[in-house]
Amino acid sequence: MKLLDKKNKIYLLDDNNFDFPTLDIMKDDLVAVGGDFHPQRLLNAYENGIFPWYIDDYNYIHWFSPQKRMVLKPDEMKVSKSLKKSILNKSFIVKSNENFEAVIRACAEIKRKHEDSTWINEDFIQAYKNLHHLDIAFSIECYLNDELVGGLYGLLIGNIFCGESMFSKVTDASKVAFYHLCQQATQNDIKLIDCQVYNDHLASLGAYEISREKYFEILNENI
Repeated sequence: MKLLDKKNKIYLLDDNNFDFPTLDIMKDDLVAVGGDFHPQRLLNAYENGIFPWYIDDYNYIHWFSPQKRMVLKPDEMKVSKSLKKSILNKSFIVKSNENFEAVIRACAEIKRKHEDSTWINEDFIQAYKNLHHLDIAFSIECYLNDELVGGLYGLLIGNIFCGESMFSKVTDASKVAFYHLCQQATQNDIKLIDCQVYNDHLASLGAYEISREKYFEILNENI
């Protein structure tokens, strides 16, 4: 690992080991580029508060550790009246890990505000499928009339669920999946759901921002 950008302290990862920048040498949100999607590298990244976001035109993976981290305690999710109705709607069937690949591909296909294209390409899909086969990555799916209409996926790192992405094809489907994630997390003593970066959708569910330093404190206590 060598320093690539002195001003912003961005590091070029070494292909021969799986080391990542530590908190004390991080400056910007983008902390490293390069490397590959070896399962051990990915696991090391999440254990060090880092996640891959996209691959650039030169085929470099970009690794992030946001200075402001969006998180949620599972038992603090906000459930609106309309969402309660959707949760109680017996038409929705919620399952876990029944079709991980379908969930991640659906997340890749959903068009999102302020994004021209998805970061979830075939390399990402294969990488997280590998983690799923190793019982590190998990999905929650929401079905309606036997059709997958919403869901999410992420990684379980110690007692923290690191959420990666979610999708919804009908109203409230992803929120129902997220509610069930919080329920399962509470039941299994998962302390925190890492939502990575701010967005209005997550804020409406009760997620909030903390400093990178605070996230690392929680991370170190729970892995």
